[in-house]
Amino acid sequence: MKVIVTGGAGYIGATTVQSLLDSGHDVVVYDNLSKGHAEALPADVRLIQADVADRERLDAALGEAKPDAVLHFAASIEAGESMKVPEKYFRNNSATTLNLLEALLAHGINKFIFSSTAALYGEPEHVPIRETDTLKPTNAYGESKLLVEQMLAWFHRVHGFRYASLRYFNAAGSNGKSGEAHDPESHLIPLVLQAAAGKRDQVAIYGTDYPTDDGTCVRDYIHVSDLAAAHVLALEALSTRDKLIFNLGNGLGFSVRQVIDTARKVTGKNIKAVESARRPGDPAVLVASSDKIRKELGWTPQNAQLENIIASAWEWMQRHPNGYSYHNAAGH
Repeated sequence: MKVIVTGGAGYIGATTVQSLLDSGHDVVVYDNLSKGHAEALPADVRLIQADVADRERLDAALGEAKPDAVLHFAASIEAGESMKVPEKYFRNNSATTLNLLEALLAHGINKFIFSSTAALYGEPEHVPIRETDTLKPTNAYGESKLLVEQMLAWFHRVHGFRYASLRYFNAAGSNGKSGEAHDPESHLIPLVLQAAAGKRDQVAIYGTDYPTDDGTCVRDYIHVSDLAAAHVLALEALSTRDKLIFNLGNGLGFSVRQVIDTARKVTGKNIKAVESARRPGDPAVLVASSDKIRKELGWTPQNAQLENIIASAWEWMQRHPNGYSYHNAAGH
């Protein structure tokens, strides 16, 4: 298929672009590069540097490329920030996606893959979390994504719009070609590895009194390549299916202490961890049931071990000590 990938120069987007190419699809990336990196993309992929909010540029891109489908990754992703400036999230994630959906309708494009989030569930009713569980976000980021899922349900009902909504848990690791390089960084595994690399003095453990085995939060970490593979499967399934909603996670939970201890083992470095107070809104345990996508699409994570996930992230970080080349004097 010919596809446009919005936000395709971001961490998960660029990894998925590589998986799409490896599966024989024709890819155009549409990204404003506010958070993404052109260097993350394979050299032969066409990049349109523009904003999804710009309807004129969007119409031109869709009219020229005539894609069979669009994969939509472009979004603001920091849950903490969303509780300080919720308006940014409703603009960038909800309103901008509506702009994209209207453009797709106008151009007769009827296959759409949406990057959704585990944040839709808020405080989970039970663990592991299933797709049928109540959606009750505890932050504006989750709410901004839930609004899009509600739009998609209505577009499907009224227009017969085909879509897949993929609810991510914690993406981590590297496919060897692109990696995680946020600025500022807020995700646990790269923060821990930055401490291992001497880029920061220590890593914080927020809360040690949770009702978990070691008192720290437990999260479901999924290798970014496994996440990307699920997008390819969902895209291909939309040829015969018209509405797909899946959790994407390992189904395994790892605590903050486990992540730090595993990183020490992988890197051979003494990573200093400092215990801090809980952060508001952090559930004790977030682990996905991904049984549905495993059964329906035959998806199987290939890199489920925490050690392998962290090792791949560490290898990429060592080759790119300052992230991507535009702010990396070594030019890596």
